Amino acid sequence: MTKGSQSHFLSNWNAELMSQILNIETPDGAGLTAEAPTPNGKRIYIETYGCQMNVSDTELMEGVLRRDGYVRALEPETADVILLNTCAIRDHAEARVLGRLSQLSYYKTKRPDMLLGVTGCMAKHLSEKLLDKLPYVDMVLGPDSYRRMGDIIREAADEPALDVRLDRDEDYLGMDPLRTEGTNAWITIMRGCDKFCTFCIVPYVRGRERSVGAEEIVRQAEQAAEEGFRQVTLLGQTVNSYRDGDTDFSDLLMALARVEGVRRIRFTSPHPSDFDQKFIDTMAAEPKICKYLHLPVQSGSDRVLAEMKRNYTVSDYLSLVERVRLAMPSIRLSTDVIVGFPGESADDFDETMKLVERVGFDFAFLFKYSEREGTAAHRQLADTVTEEEKAERLQAVIALQNRVSEAVNQEQIGKIEQVLVQGDARKGDGMAVGKTDGFKTVVFPRGNAVTNQFTDVRITGATMRTLSGEVVAVEQA
Repeated sequence: MTKGSQSHFLSNWNAELMSQILNIETPDGAGLTAEAPTPNGKRIYIETYGCQMNVSDTELMEGVLRRDGYVRALEPETADVILLNTCAIRDHAEARVLGRLSQLSYYKTKRPDMLLGVTGCMAKHLSEKLLDKLPYVDMVLGPDSYRRMGDIIREAADEPALDVRLDRDEDYLGMDPLRTEGTNAWITIMRGCDKFCTFCIVPYVRGRERSVGAEEIVRQAEQAAEEGFRQVTLLGQTVNSYRDGDTDFSDLLMALARVEGVRRIRFTSPHPSDFDQKFIDTMAAEPKICKYLHLPVQSGSDRVLAEMKRNYTVSDYLSLVERVRLAMPSIRLSTDVIVGFPGESADDFDETMKLVERVGFDFAFLFKYSEREGTAAHRQLADTVTEEEKAERLQAVIALQNRVSEAVNQEQIGKIEQVLVQGDARKGDGMAVGKTDGFKTVVFPRGNAVTNQFTDVRITGATMRTLSGEVVAVEQA
């Protein structure tokens, strides 16, 4: 995976979080298993960019298109339809997708009947601009258009098709995903967002917040367990604001904990302002709920947080961390930080550095602010911090977090962790890789451990990113 200079791990934090859970790289279209052609010969090739929600949506689209007669293509040159499922969070992601579309247009010169489309958040964000500026793009579909994909593809064979309407009535019921083999099953529990943070484009490209019915989520978890997945990860922009009638997020977690076969429950990402004691107590009491929280803070300055419209203060955030650690002493924490937000002073940045050091996050996703057209910050706030200042601040907070991460990981040496084996490690013959309950990556000699199996591993070494160890015991099937 290519490492970016603008982040502690990657310039796109969502891609890194996804790869940490699944041990995959993006784009993931080339990683799919090719399938035998159907009588009508329709093959679909999807490349996925961005967040975990996009990975889940790709599986959803594949499920919809499977019922319409499509099978996966291994390479774009063999596909009848190529789709890029996209993210609009950062300008870097858009530039990457636009470049990739230009590359893929080559196949249309060889096969003019091949269709090329864009789906997801970027499709909604840029909408008609994609069709106007890129004549080789045949269709643009927003996040609420997946149910109609088969019809839209057929329309695009005759003329360019555009469907980016946001539909508050779209509940995604009856649209089962086509999951690839692995240890983790994504389950989207809510879509859209009502927070309207000034730096964020999500409410404008995914719409207002709406929750999937609890019974449907439990059904999907039961289906995933039947398919052999040991872990489910719940997805939503602010998962802890989930609500289905009288069922809140804590109730949903407990319902999922009763699903036979599901051994681990993860979720991302909760919002700091939506925590209540019931949620913390539920998470602490239920062993299936992993003791890991991705808890975005964004800034350590109250003034900047107010400008971002984050709806909490530094004191609120630190109090939450204290409550969480009191209930779960072994909890592992990660966060997001943006440096160089409009108006951020040197003192504001110093406050962020103090917070990062004080909390002692296991890892963090760190960015320098960049304007996103369509956000409130772009419309209302002047970008006052120079690129040079942003870069210097970013490097400073990266260096600090690297030191913190390495120190935290060194404390794991000698401990025994239960690891869910994800597969072969990228480097090293005979080495396996897996995740601890606390979301730590562990590399160890495989021995007789198999993928999708729980294995006890004694930690013998640590870097700021990875733990290494030796097998102590392998759980019997």
